[in-house]
Amino acid sequence: MPSFDPSRVFRKLSYNNALANHRLLAACASLHPGEFEAKRVSFFPSIKSTLNHIITVDWFYVDALEGGTLGPKAWEVEEPFDTVGSLAAEQRKVDQRLVAFCEALTPEGLAAVIDLQRASRLQKERVDDVLSHLFQHQTHHRGQVHAMLAGTCVKPPQLDEFIVDDDAKFRGVEIAALGWSEEALMR
Repeated sequence: MPSFDPSRVFRKLSYNNALANHRLLAACASLHPGEFEAKRVSFFPSIKSTLNHIITVDWFYVDALEGGTLGPKAWEVEEPFDTVGSLAAEQRKVDQRLVAFCEALTPEGLAAVIDLQRASRLQKERVDDVLSHLFQHQTHHRGQVHAMLAGTCVKPPQLDEFIVDDDAKFRGVEIAALGWSEEALMR
């Protein structure tokens, strides 16, 4: 029987996060002119606003996980990207940082306490709790973009076929495009 590694679930979630972002942003790249920024009904008023929120929150938390002090500067510019292409390139970079962080995790690292630089205070949290929060947050907002896509010319992409071995048949093209291997994903 294999030994249990509590870091494994966070590694897989980091890959899932990156793959879901890849699929969602690839779909958004096919939007007709005006659809990216069009006003819609959701927590944020457009696909553009929601995707910009996702990346700025990633910047905040990934920086903190890496020991940085970016803090609220992460969202000084509420919508730093006007195009899907520029946003996708930067989202891929932060996704790669998160994957690298999770690849290096140990059980002790999961229990470590990190500093989150808030505007007027220093928040101390466990790494595993921050990661759980971040993955939940990003899934929540990607779901909103997914729903908003239903009102566009683009079919919302499949975002939930990743975690189990049997999903490999659905992710091969993207895995290759992202430079990953099935062996790395399943370890």
